[in-house]
Amino acid sequence: MQIEIKNPRSTCYKCMNPKSTCICKHISPLQTKTRFIILMHPKEYKKEKNGTGHMTKLQLKNSEIIVGVDFTNNNRVNEILTKEKNSSFLLYPGKDNFNLSVREGSEINSFMGSNPNIFILDGTWPCARKMLKLSKNLQELKRVSFDNEIKSKFIIKQQPEPLCLSTIESVYTVLNLLKKGGLEQCDTKDFLVPFEKMIEHQLEYLQNPNNKNYRSTESNEIITKNLYKKSTERNIIFEKEN
Repeated sequence: MQIEIKNPRSTCYKCMNPKSTCICKHISPLQTKTRFIILMHPKEYKKEKNGTGHMTKLQLKNSEIIVGVDFTNNNRVNEILTKEKNSSFLLYPGKDNFNLSVREGSEINSFMGSNPNIFILDGTWPCARKMLKLSKNLQELKRVSFDNEIKSKFIIKQQPEPLCLSTIESVYTVLNLLKKGGLEQCDTKDFLVPFEKMIEHQLEYLQNPNNKNYRSTESNEIITKNLYKKSTERNIIFEKEN
């Protein structure tokens, strides 16, 4: 008796996508003066295929990912803070933060220095809040934020608010504000291309009639979800009747 063993779907271990939807050819890493430290929640780490933290790391030469929840005693985080605490910042929303959107270039340079370290919490908003609540060393950091005036392109994923951005979109926004302030000179024109290609692949997958997750779009329009559901059922997208 012969047992047929089906080969698992081939995966690209750089971008963590199936090879059929690999986005590596669209990756073009930027060299930045700013170092981005992506603090990734373990739940986010498990979904690398459609999480944007890993993709952000691929797009930035001067970056790293550290996985955890409570970073109070994390050796790598504390190593960075010990050496460069004066130039380390946490990207986190708040009305009393240093708002990059309303500051002049001279103010940004004076506040952040020429080679800042920006820590980013990569996870859902509830996870990010928990990470910050537990991490006493992160609570001590000066915080930067920005005024977001665009809607996220991450339409296949629920967002808690209409103007919440994914990690890669947030970094893209910060880089452009730092460029405006004269701190960065990198070209961000193609920074979001891998992200946009990932969305295209996933929408094609959802709209493929041969796929079990197919959603007909003849009479329905796929639109962005803005709020988390309280029920246990959480669809990736929802449809608006014409």
